[in-house]
Amino acid sequence: MSSSGFDASAFERMTCSAAAAVGVPLPGTATQVTGWLCIEQPGSWGRDVIGDEVLGAEITGELAARTKAAHVRPTLIRRPGRHEFDGVRTVLIASSRPEDSWCERFEITDLKQLLDLDLHLLNGPAPRIGAPVHDPLTLVCAHGRRDQCCALLGRPIAADLAVRYPGKIWECSHTGGHRFAPALVLLPSGLTYGRVGSSAAAEVVEAALRGAVSPTGLRGRSCYSPVEQAAEIAVRAVISAGSDDLVVHLEPDTAATEADPTWAGSAVVVHRDGRRWRVRAHTVAFAPRKASCGAAPKPVTAVVADEPLPLD
Repeated sequence: MSSSGFDASAFERMTCSAAAAVGVPLPGTATQVTGWLCIEQPGSWGRDVIGDEVLGAEITGELAARTKAAHVRPTLIRRPGRHEFDGVRTVLIASSRPEDSWCERFEITDLKQLLDLDLHLLNGPAPRIGAPVHDPLTLVCAHGRRDQCCALLGRPIAADLAVRYPGKIWECSHTGGHRFAPALVLLPSGLTYGRVGSSAAAEVVEAALRGAVSPTGLRGRSCYSPVEQAAEIAVRAVISAGSDDLVVHLEPDTAATEADPTWAGSAVVVHRDGRRWRVRAHTVAFAPRKASCGAAPKPVTAVVADEPLPLD
């Protein structure tokens, strides 16, 4: 019997998202991504975004090499529901930097046009390649070939949000952490959410449109490390702050690692009004369980933040 009160074998009979929901916290679990290349690809997707050559053998290898070299995450997107494909694809490029994040949108008629992009530009200011996207966009993971939880739990959320917020919602391929499905990512902020039902997902979108941050299901901001993500969420739990009000800086601290094996690190969270907090974090172990529905159970650790300490 684990500390959660579940027999370990019980986790093996559950879906990965149901097993993770038993005790495993969300903060600090967002995949660390700064640059995004989102390519409209209607129809079904393979298990791997690029590895299965769903975009065609002609450009797949080159695009994979370029996204890796530029530290950009390739992501497939499609409009929720059934749509006639006329050969014109929407491409979103975005930078989820801690400050000055941006998103641009343009269209292509040939996938080879993707090779004309200098993806290194996604690590800097807006390159003006496409039209600026002013309202936040929401990506909902619906990558069923990657994990059944994303399809079963993500697609209904995407469909519901698309009705409420037309033009602002996309189904997307694997975002990292299908065990936290339904999973959402906001662009350009990179704010990442998990375990959100329809009403909570709508609150996430509504808050983003107001420049606010919904706390429900928040996993972290993708530009930060797990410790920084957990630190930001810990500060947001004790103050009210807009989406762009906080910046997080990881502190170097190797001495504490030697003294405490659970030590994860510390970060300073700075509000734009000058207030500062130090947040220390530790790792907590949980009973083994599946990271994906098709995988074998493995040990689980999470980053847990202490109470923020004001520095002023």
